[in-house]
Amino acid sequence: MTSYTFELSLAKVSCGGCVRKIEAQLKNQDPNLEIEVTTTRDRAHITTVMKAAEVIEQITQLGYVADLITPNINDASDKKEDIKESKKDNKNDDKASNHPVIETRVAETNAIETDKSNAEESQARESLSELNLLLEGVTCASCVNTIEKALDKPEQIQSLNINFANRTAHLNTSLSNNEVIALIESAGYGASVLFDSERPNPENSASPEDQRAKRDAKEYNQKVTHSKLALALGIPLMLYGVLGGSMSVSTPTEQLIWFIVGVLTLFILVYAGKGYFTGAWKALKNCHANMDTLIALGTGTAWLYSMMVVVLPSAFPTGSAHLYFEASAMIIGLINLGQALELKARGKTSESIRRLLDLKVKTAQVVHHDKDVETAIERVAVGDRVRVRAGEKIPLDGRIDAGQTTINESMLTGEPIPIEKQTGDMVSAGTINEEGSFTFVVTKVGKETRLSQIVNLVEKAQNSKPPISHLADRISAVFVPTVMVLAIVTALVWYNVGIENNVAYMMVAATSVLIIACPCALGLATPISTMIGIGKAAEHGALIRNGESLQQASDIDVMLLDKTGTITQGKPKVVHYQSFSDRVSVLDYVAALEKGSTHPLAQALSQFSANSESWSSESQSREATALDITDFQTHTGIGVSGVLKGEGEGEGEGKVDADGIKQKRILLGNKAMMQHFNIAIEGDAVKYASAWQDEANTLVYFSIDNELTAMFGITDPIREDATSAIARFHRQGIHVVMLTGDNPQTAEAVAKQTGIDEFHANLMPDDKLAHIKAFQAKGRIVGMVGDGINDAPALAQANVGFAIGSGTDVAIESADITLLRSSLHSVSNVIALSSATMSNIKQNLMGAFLYNSLGIPIAAGLLFPMTGWLLSPIVAGLAMSLSSLTVVTNANRLRFYSPR
Repeated sequence: MTSYTFELSLAKVSCGGCVRKIEAQLKNQDPNLEIEVTTTRDRAHITTVMKAAEVIEQITQLGYVADLITPNINDASDKKEDIKESKKDNKNDDKASNHPVIETRVAETNAIETDKSNAEESQARESLSELNLLLEGVTCASCVNTIEKALDKPEQIQSLNINFANRTAHLNTSLSNNEVIALIESAGYGASVLFDSERPNPENSASPEDQRAKRDAKEYNQKVTHSKLALALGIPLMLYGVLGGSMSVSTPTEQLIWFIVGVLTLFILVYAGKGYFTGAWKALKNCHANMDTLIALGTGTAWLYSMMVVVLPSAFPTGSAHLYFEASAMIIGLINLGQALELKARGKTSESIRRLLDLKVKTAQVVHHDKDVETAIERVAVGDRVRVRAGEKIPLDGRIDAGQTTINESMLTGEPIPIEKQTGDMVSAGTINEEGSFTFVVTKVGKETRLSQIVNLVEKAQNSKPPISHLADRISAVFVPTVMVLAIVTALVWYNVGIENNVAYMMVAATSVLIIACPCALGLATPISTMIGIGKAAEHGALIRNGESLQQASDIDVMLLDKTGTITQGKPKVVHYQSFSDRVSVLDYVAALEKGSTHPLAQALSQFSANSESWSSESQSREATALDITDFQTHTGIGVSGVLKGEGEGEGEGKVDADGIKQKRILLGNKAMMQHFNIAIEGDAVKYASAWQDEANTLVYFSIDNELTAMFGITDPIREDATSAIARFHRQGIHVVMLTGDNPQTAEAVAKQTGIDEFHANLMPDDKLAHIKAFQAKGRIVGMVGDGINDAPALAQANVGFAIGSGTDVAIESADITLLRSSLHSVSNVIALSSATMSNIKQNLMGAFLYNSLGIPIAAGLLFPMTGWLLSPIVAGLAMSLSSLTVVTNANRLRFYSPR
């Protein structure tokens, strides 16, 4: 059967769960299908018996977007192996080995691959641009659904997130700003471009948060004014009726008075209720209905009925000629008041973003010709030297070039303990210099600073939807039309019951049904809590990528932990060293092999080799040998090797090149490395290995010319809070598993000390993926904690990936949640916040469903046969406003939540 190999670009694939859904869908059609999705989830390499068009159709059915990048290759037999080899190479580049002596050039390789990926992405999506909009006229979840339908254009719009809570939309689109706004306006709503602080324009240079706050403040003042005006008429009319005044027309004088009242009520409807009637008219023109439709129908019908009674009182049966002007005025007043209070409460949901924005500094002291010049932050460039004095905020990201200090980074990482910094250390914008003065060289400005990236990530995440919101979306899509049908049915039932005053009862019941059925509470139930939950997580130093990750974190029942840098401090040191030869300088070779490596364990070997005290047992001095190592190779997961050119001296067989120069092969790696090259580990080496492993040391062996020459014992101290954090996982009902490339003895010792339930050692990078898939096959929800670079594929495969302690761009891309604080307690904090947020969302949804389930039947007259009581439209309007306010208030309780 013919196979096809091709490459697709992907959109709307935001997490590991999305990748698994696509993989499962495609493998249902072709069990032998091979798929490799990049860690940024924007591209897929596929080999399958299906044609590209069939695959794209399957992916589209899941709600994602896929486009063909490379054409089908009919004869895939040769290409298949190339693809596999390419995948293998890519994995090796993307994943650093778990072994202490992994490739010294992995950082350079990753940088090259990242540049290639960025270039390819630029070519594939050169026409796409990011667009942020402020939406106008969006009053309920039905409005959001209507706008989403209007913008459902996969060819031009590859991603769309609408946040009903703050009335914003975020798009990746090839359409121009005006074209997108025109589509929204064609659906009956308005929109304006939301510019951010890093991309100002002459008309509006405010930050997105400032623009939203300004818009909300303006809307709040309007709502309060409209509410006061409407209630100023409605309350006296309501009190008149309650105190026994006649709400009917009996004499010409009363007819004139009520006609004037009707005109005043009409003024209220036109002035204070204009937005609702305008919104309803736009919705009608575009053949859909929303909350404005219900309000306009309810209040408009009540006013029209009352005005007909005033003009033609004799046309109505005795007892049915009741006036409802007070209902129209009170409903408009109460709904405006409720929405004003909702705006006030809703504004508190963005406090986390405002706190982050408050960390930004407007000016910096740039050192120019040995003088400090106060410069606007927008004019500071990469490479400038900036001075920071004690107590000042650091304005931009950079590297200290003079001085030392203590910096409080708690506002970014949640870490309460100040961190000592000295020359060469990195500093981040927004953090506070507690003591001492220093200068630093600017390395990142504008959007590239860590603070700006965090703000951007949190804003995008707050606009995303957790899966639980889809139920509310489906209901809201049909909610308003259903309510309108129920109101008509209610009116028909009351009209035909045959009781006295049935027309009046019909009017009251139908109006109450229209007014009480507010879809706002349903629409606000999820986004408000999501915004606050993600914002709270950011305050604790956890950057949650999307709503799905927020939801799934609460369901984790298995937590997989990398060892180095996660359970341990990631700052290993050599504590044992044994040389088996006095004829070679082992540390010379080690220093040369590990030169330039950034891996913590490789650095431990480099530091040990550079330590002058370590040379006391060596036959040669540190400066005596200038090594020429060539043919450097990385052996993934086991170690590194190289070839040393010499003059034919030294022990061992060696090889001779074309120039007659002897070549010595040198190896540095773990036991598997030695076994791979048939290097015998025997005699005293076995004894040392056994003793060192009992002390939880990692073993590294050194060989030259096929002979074991030396061995090292390296320890990486366990984090002080690791044991308590793992115990906290257990209290949360989570099974904890450690995955490591270290030897079983070291892994067992660490597991015993920390209380880990299960461990797996001697793992190659691909083995971690296999363990994750095995747990997922059993139906477990898997969390994976790694460093975000070495464990990128495993983080992507897990249900929720946590990148701990890095906060780099790569970590943010590969993990679902990035932790800026290097502590496992941060993971527990996120899980606790996730559980609290999901509980809050469920409370909101249950409250909204319960409100409508009980409110609509009661408004329709369910209690009338038993009690003779019919719900007043005024009470219905009050209940409608309170329902939304209750949801927002309940969601705001999350702002005071703090993980224990």
